[in-house]
Amino acid sequence: MDSLYAIFLLCVCVMAALALAEIPQMEHIFEVIERERPRPAVQEAAARGVLSRLLPSHSESFKFEIVSKERCGGKSCFIIGNYASSLQQASEILIKGTTGVELSAGLHWYLKHWCGAHISWDKTGGVQLASIPVPGSLPHVQSAGVLVQRPIPWSYYQNAVTSSYSFAWWDWKRWEKEIDWMALQGVNLPLAFNGQEALWQKVFQKLNISSTDLNDFFGGPGFLAWARMANLHRWGGPLPQSWHDQQLILQKKILARMHNLGMTPVLPAFSGNVPAALKTIYPDAKIARLGNWFTVRGDPRWCCTYLLDPTDPLFVQIGKAFIEQQRIEYGKTGHIYNCDTFDENTPPDDDPDYIAALGSAIYEAMLKGDSEAVWLMQGWLFSYDPFWRPPQMKALLHSVPIGRLVILDLFAEVKPIWMTSDQFYGVPYIWCMLHNFAGNIEMYGVLDAVASGPINARQSENSMMVGVGMSMEGIEQNPIVYDLMSEMAFHHSKVDVEKWIYKYPNQRYGKTVKALQDAWNILYHTVYNCTDGKYDKNRDVIVAFPDVDPVMISTSEIFVIEEHKPSKAEGLCRASLKEITESYDRPHIWYPTSDVINALKLFLSSASEVSESCNFRYDLIDLTRQAVAKHANQIFLKVIAAYQSKDLHGVALYSQLFLDIVNDLDTLLACHEGFLLGPWLESAKELAQNEEQEKQYEWNARTQITMWFDNTEVEASLLRDYGNKYWSGLLQDYYGPRAAIYFSYLLESLETGEDFRLIDWRRDWIALTNKWQNSRKIFPSKGEGDALNIALQLYEKYLQNPVM
Repeated sequence: MDSLYAIFLLCVCVMAALALAEIPQMEHIFEVIERERPRPAVQEAAARGVLSRLLPSHSESFKFEIVSKERCGGKSCFIIGNYASSLQQASEILIKGTTGVELSAGLHWYLKHWCGAHISWDKTGGVQLASIPVPGSLPHVQSAGVLVQRPIPWSYYQNAVTSSYSFAWWDWKRWEKEIDWMALQGVNLPLAFNGQEALWQKVFQKLNISSTDLNDFFGGPGFLAWARMANLHRWGGPLPQSWHDQQLILQKKILARMHNLGMTPVLPAFSGNVPAALKTIYPDAKIARLGNWFTVRGDPRWCCTYLLDPTDPLFVQIGKAFIEQQRIEYGKTGHIYNCDTFDENTPPDDDPDYIAALGSAIYEAMLKGDSEAVWLMQGWLFSYDPFWRPPQMKALLHSVPIGRLVILDLFAEVKPIWMTSDQFYGVPYIWCMLHNFAGNIEMYGVLDAVASGPINARQSENSMMVGVGMSMEGIEQNPIVYDLMSEMAFHHSKVDVEKWIYKYPNQRYGKTVKALQDAWNILYHTVYNCTDGKYDKNRDVIVAFPDVDPVMISTSEIFVIEEHKPSKAEGLCRASLKEITESYDRPHIWYPTSDVINALKLFLSSASEVSESCNFRYDLIDLTRQAVAKHANQIFLKVIAAYQSKDLHGVALYSQLFLDIVNDLDTLLACHEGFLLGPWLESAKELAQNEEQEKQYEWNARTQITMWFDNTEVEASLLRDYGNKYWSGLLQDYYGPRAAIYFSYLLESLETGEDFRLIDWRRDWIALTNKWQNSRKIFPSKGEGDALNIALQLYEKYLQNPVM
């Protein structure tokens, strides 16, 4: 590597005075966290464990050493240097750091920028380590070493719902991999939500709430996130005792590993969500019943949960008991507690004094259980609910002493709240990238915002920013986005994405291929720079089939894309988007699809040079899926156009073409484990203790990715397809048959001259869904097939000369 580029890239920050001063009100908690970290030897051993699992062949090539912040200019940092080896020593590189996380991040930084390695989730291709030289031949860094400081203290990870969309069925083996990934990416502030139901069980039983009452309170394994947030209750449940026991054991392993690496796990706190039975046991308590959250008819079996008013004395009693129970079970905590009382739940009164009293009481409950408590709150409510006008927002934010409340600016890459709230009215916050909703599979990103947004926030006047974060709803998709975002924890200035992305394919595939660099440059300017400000929930017709009468569907293009010359402020070329208003949630398109097809052509032309790369196979499948899925959207519109023109032959022709695409995509996706339904279902069943639990857990897994929530015989869930997935097995076994039912009703309508039978279509679709959710059919868990050959066939069949 060129040394000048290395100095630029790695930000050799020898002038600590230029680093951002930490917010004074936060200094105390940072001191407490620092004081309570494990001994250096423990953290060094934990970092060596990460190395031995990642790269066992080089376990002796690296030495790790914990150093004080004073050695780092008063900041958290890692230092990469050459090890002064002797004939008796095999070590080549010495990595120093202030914590085990810093040591691990320093290892990743070295492997990435000096050895051209790449680390991502197994399901998105995994690691590329072939470019790392053999032991004894590792490249040296400059003789003075490389110092990389954190410009801000925290790197946060997870969303409150990631625990269900992605982690629901994980065992320790999978969690160990994820904690390693966190450490390598520099994450030092992760949520740790597993096992909390076991603790709530103990707390509520002390209040005379029975196991039967709690069966009605907890959600099923696939829906725990929303039961915890008081959105629903019982749906997918009840939870067996074995679930409570095994999840608590798992949580203790997770916390021990996080602590040993020097992370600060964020634990849950009491939000006011209580079992219905509490209202009977404490009739004088101020307990309100919340409104309907997405049930079709306000079904009380699942909706309208109970919330204890924070100003009621019982609130502090329960909140304190829960914090204390966690300290008893875990031995210690990191003093940071997540509580999202108002997540998609609107307070009953907008009086700022009342709001302030609520916030104060919520924090008091934490403080009673832990005198060092800091409240961490997702800022989604400020984006989601118009209730939170400036007076209400200020009242909540200022109800807690400055420095004892930290806000996650959850969607800052698209809708940064810090900019419109005067730095959250002087309250510390973490700049977060939300990026993904529900674990949908869609190539999407806002790379320019990721590369500049955290820097803009940190350098803004009177900045209250104390961290960066990744707050996606689901993981294991779009590895490029998370590769860049994790780096932002260590960058002091904006990243030049053009230069950064030029090296990305070299690292990801372990080889320099000019055509792939060109392809990724196209993808950067298209799918990975969405600037229309829209939420990207994948609504492709295949995975989110429209539930509307066909006469109500416009058959014009999904979007009109107008090329225009960018202003100097815009920088790189963009496409302005004019959405056509529609009667259903149309697929999101923000780029010229022809450009992405050109990128796919470059991938296909380069395949022979990187055919052994699992990362390349994943990307090739994903890119082919992206291009063909957008083509399928247009074929669907041709079906509808033919129907509206009473063209029976056209409906039959294009319907079959659409169904062929679904089957062909299923065959393509079957080539890689990252696109399989089987692992999701099998991992759910593996946690079961008996056949009855197997059925329950599998139903949870199947329901979350299809109908999601409550429905009737003729009314689909309001959250249908929210958790949709492009997974082999799901396309052929569910999405394809669903589309076929709709098309059969179109043909029947034209043949009989009668109106489209919308209610009957819904009845049949919902019956199909209910049957599928209760099915026990087994799907493959290992990828099989020639991805390159199948991708080429799909390109030639559908994209080279697309049906117009």
